[in-house]
Amino acid sequence: MAATEKIAFVGVGRMGANMARRLKDCGYAVTAVYDTHAPSAAALAREIGAKHAPTLAAITAAADVIFTVVTDDAAQLAVFGLTGDSLLVGAKGKIFINCATLTPKLHVEVERRAKRAGAVTLEGCMASSIPQARNGTLYLMCGGAKKTFVRVQPILANLSTALRYIGTTGQAAQVKALVNLVMNINTAGLAEGLGLGAALGLDLAMLREVFSQTGANSQVLKTDGEDMQNRAHDCYFSGAHAAKDSTIAWVLGAEAGLHLPLAGATKLQFDRMVARGLGGLDKSGVAELTFPGRHA
Repeated sequence: MAATEKIAFVGVGRMGANMARRLKDCGYAVTAVYDTHAPSAAALAREIGAKHAPTLAAITAAADVIFTVVTDDAAQLAVFGLTGDSLLVGAKGKIFINCATLTPKLHVEVERRAKRAGAVTLEGCMASSIPQARNGTLYLMCGGAKKTFVRVQPILANLSTALRYIGTTGQAAQVKALVNLVMNINTAGLAEGLGLGAALGLDLAMLREVFSQTGANSQVLKTDGEDMQNRAHDCYFSGAHAAKDSTIAWVLGAEAGLHLPLAGATKLQFDRMVARGLGGLDKSGVAELTFPGRHA
């Protein structure tokens, strides 16, 4: 697929906007952007020379390949609505790449709706965060028809240094749910370990160093450990998203007939974080529930 293909984005928050910037830098024609928060879309449109689309149908009309980077299942269904303004209006021949972390069944439903409109879809489930979206170093897990993946692979290769085709629609979302299940369990566990260390009066810099040299080491320790200690919770992956994704994984386990006590406890901890008004913090903010003298 040549760089002359027209590309549009629905959902231009921290991730979507940086993906659009990246593709623009790589020479692609990013023709239109849309967001329910119109000022964000308008600002990005001015920055990259795209059209601020007033409707979803205008996005579809302006591009060949449309990325959706929305918040949750409800938002994804809304942009692929069966009535009213929708990406499905005039969608014949279009390719939709859906990057949000969603319930796997939701991806299957969106694929069904798109097929009825003569379009195709691909899951583009993302690991990594904002800097990786900007620099084109995301870990992308893709699901859908293999021929669709092959068609858009040159575009995706500009966003990812680790591009992985997982399988049929829904399977990439399953894998992403498991990635976030393990990550969130590790995050909550690290917060408890460091919180207990603080309660015992231990030097937390020393404790993090010991963790890094033992079986307590993890990627989460590298990304979140110092932030937990210093209460530096600038948002790269929010507590609210951790709560949502932990719920997706927990439900998958329940549907499979499995008892996943750690998944359940982690879900409750991030739910508690959200309930206490901390959901806008980075997931490292779960430490606010475990350190002595904080929000616990």
